[in-house]
Amino acid sequence: MVCIMRADSIVTFLCCAAASLACGLHSRTPIDTDPQFAPVPATAAGLELGPGGYAVQSYGGGAYMVTEGSYQAFFLITTKGVIVVDCPPTIGHRMLYAIGNMTSIPVTHLIYSHYHADHIGGVTIFGEDIRTIAHSETARHLLETPDPNRPVPKQIFDKNYTLHVGNQTLELAYLGEAHISGNIFIYAPIQKVLILIDVVFPGWLPFAALGEAKNVPAYYHAHDQILQYDFDHYIGGHVGRAGNRTDVLNQQEYILDLKQNCELAVNLSATDDPSIGAAALLGPVSAKNPGNSWAPFKVYLDTLAQYCANKTNEKWLGKLGGVDVFGFENAWLLIESLRIDYGVLGPFATV
Repeated sequence: MVCIMRADSIVTFLCCAAASLACGLHSRTPIDTDPQFAPVPATAAGLELGPGGYAVQSYGGGAYMVTEGSYQAFFLITTKGVIVVDCPPTIGHRMLYAIGNMTSIPVTHLIYSHYHADHIGGVTIFGEDIRTIAHSETARHLLETPDPNRPVPKQIFDKNYTLHVGNQTLELAYLGEAHISGNIFIYAPIQKVLILIDVVFPGWLPFAALGEAKNVPAYYHAHDQILQYDFDHYIGGHVGRAGNRTDVLNQQEYILDLKQNCELAVNLSATDDPSIGAAALLGPVSAKNPGNSWAPFKVYLDTLAQYCANKTNEKWLGKLGGVDVFGFENAWLLIESLRIDYGVLGPFATV
């Protein structure tokens, strides 16, 4: 049996999944190891990398972003030392080259944006004598998951901290989980540069599972918090370029569309129409997998997520990079969040 899925019809998705299970097929499909995705729009393009495999962008006033095309870090030159924010291991020693090409002033301070290794796993290149600063939750995570490549910060704070070094200032604030507990807002008020890692991906849709967000409502709220700052440049930690206010607004519009379409899918699955109601899907799967209550629910979640992703892609393909790459994973997480965080239960509401 061949099923053709269309983005505008949840009927197709529900019936297709049910029919496949009835035919004895697994809901999991083979992984395509040679996929063809939609072209990336020009607005998603990153900075041109130099011969060293990295690029440096100046924001004036001693503020710089460094990228190797996938990750980003930041440094700020002061009269008393250089302040660094993060050092992804994929950038690694190139941070030293980037800083050394701009100044002979030594690095004296290092800020951890949060505890994830893909952003701070290269910090040991700066040695042990620098002053490391992070939120208390970041320190807790690092104590719980010891890693010699991510030393526990020497100085921690709980809510706000203003760092003054020489002629420069950075304002650090913890406004909630956003991406994960301890993930902080870092703001250079003179240069109007805002850093918040793993939330907004300028020119692209969010990486899988909304940037691996641990708290989806907080992730959504973080976009409003970002827009309360007066910034000209936004550093999100990923992709090959920094962003601006328009990039934040574009992503906010995308995730709101995604939420609306996911909620539509959940509500449609709760209708009494046997052709589109959850019973049309759950019944055949349950019959094929007696005693396995997870089987029908997996097919239910996957089906709704695919419907939501495809419907959202209709608007956003060609506007953001990677829309068809991680659209399903973002939708899947949101379907689950709608149920457990927002109380949109669809057919599983109180009987």
